[in-house]
Amino acid sequence: MTPKKSKQRRVLSIFIVLLGFYGIFYFIFKSPNRELDFENHERIIILDDNGLVFETSTSTNSISDLLKDKNIKLNEHDQIVPEINAKIFSGSKIEIQRSAQIKIEVDGKTIETYALGKNISEALKENNIILTHLDKTEPRLTYPVENNSTIIVTRINVEEKIEKEDIDFKTIAKTNSKLGWREKKIEQKGEKGILEVKYKITYKNSKEISRVVLEKNIVKDPVSQIETQGTYMKLGKTNKGQGTWYAYKGGMFAASTTIPKGNYAKVTNTANGKSIVVQINDYGPQGKGRIIDLDKVAFAKIASLGAGVIGVKVEEVLN
Repeated sequence: MTPKKSKQRRVLSIFIVLLGFYGIFYFIFKSPNRELDFENHERIIILDDNGLVFETSTSTNSISDLLKDKNIKLNEHDQIVPEINAKIFSGSKIEIQRSAQIKIEVDGKTIETYALGKNISEALKENNIILTHLDKTEPRLTYPVENNSTIIVTRINVEEKIEKEDIDFKTIAKTNSKLGWREKKIEQKGEKGILEVKYKITYKNSKEISRVVLEKNIVKDPVSQIETQGTYMKLGKTNKGQGTWYAYKGGMFAASTTIPKGNYAKVTNTANGKSIVVQINDYGPQGKGRIIDLDKVAFAKIASLGAGVIGVKVEEVLN
């Protein structure tokens, strides 16, 4: 091929290429019957509706228009990213977080609220409920949040506490034969001691459920009380005969026909030597040989109730 023909071919090729570009340019920009619509062309987007992810196409321009086009309803507590008035581009990812209506029972009250979190832990944080490491929830923290569910928070608190407790004093009893039998003297007054007890106390929703003693310390020893009881008894006339029992006042009382009411008598079971002192509060008994009728309680101290009738010695107490 001659150089002249080669040059002509190159020029022709360039002309054809330029002609092609011109045709495309004219078709796109100059043709009176052709208008580009960049606003309404189809876009492919990814939609994540509360974890349900799918791909869809739309010719709408904003997220709000997309929701109308796809008939997707939101309530006021739902959340969408990007925000609802944002523009849509091909390849956009739109995420909808659905809120769940829940009840939270905590600290003695019931809170009706909404949560966007995927589990119980996130729902509590959203509602500014702070848990300690001892607190418990029902359902557990990792459980998914369900609509119309109830979350119960149980507060568990543990504290160490020192409390003071009384230590009872002992009573030391003495007798004095020079004092009358109804006289008692306190020679030394008793005083309670003080014990400090350190407890570990566990509370469930502010109510104590357990208490463990950690240590005890005596900070004050108790002082014993010393009591002296008189034993001197001046006795009058002595009678021997039969003693019986009856149920009347339920104490150390008896009925007599010889000792005035209000006075006292010493009654001794002649079979076993057991003695008691009773106050006369009734008149009796009636029957041959019977000299005293003891209250049931008094009779039981010197004999079996089953005996019914016993031999007794009765002495009037004069002091």
